[in-house]
Amino acid sequence: MRVPPFARFRRFSSSAGLFILGMIVGAAVYNGLLVAKFEALVTQNGDLEVKLEQYEQEIRKLNRYKNQNSVIKTVHTHVERRRTEQSEQGSLDAATEAALRKTIKEDLSVFEGRSIYEIDSDSRFARLLLDRKVYTVLGTDYTVEIKTALVVDNTLTVWVTAEPRAPG
Repeated sequence: MRVPPFARFRRFSSSAGLFILGMIVGAAVYNGLLVAKFEALVTQNGDLEVKLEQYEQEIRKLNRYKNQNSVIKTVHTHVERRRTEQSEQGSLDAATEAALRKTIKEDLSVFEGRSIYEIDSDSRFARLLLDRKVYTVLGTDYTVEIKTALVVDNTLTVWVTAEPRAPG
């Protein structure tokens, strides 16, 4: 039995190899895009779930305090990051920041229903409550410090800084 010379199939095999290589690279690029899109969708879904929970809690609180005009009805927290070399390593992502906001908001929920005219004594209490407090979020320890507290329209808004806790 005679075997045909391979030179006859050289162009076909190189074309087929190039086509298969293109299919593999195309599939890898498509998979990468699909994973990135799915990750963005999961992140957006998490943010929307946090907002939905926050809005539901605000509705419950507003219904509870709707007849009282001079009390703190809601608490909002803003987490700021410090710009140091250490914090760049463990910088806050969206999920960590949302979890930190939630735990800080739970700690500050003791101010809901309190008179807005007693904010001076309450601010000292808040500073004592959160002064260099350590929160463990997603396996990492963060040190939280209150920078500013402001009451406007029955809403207590608190700005805090969070930085990863130094090991040791």
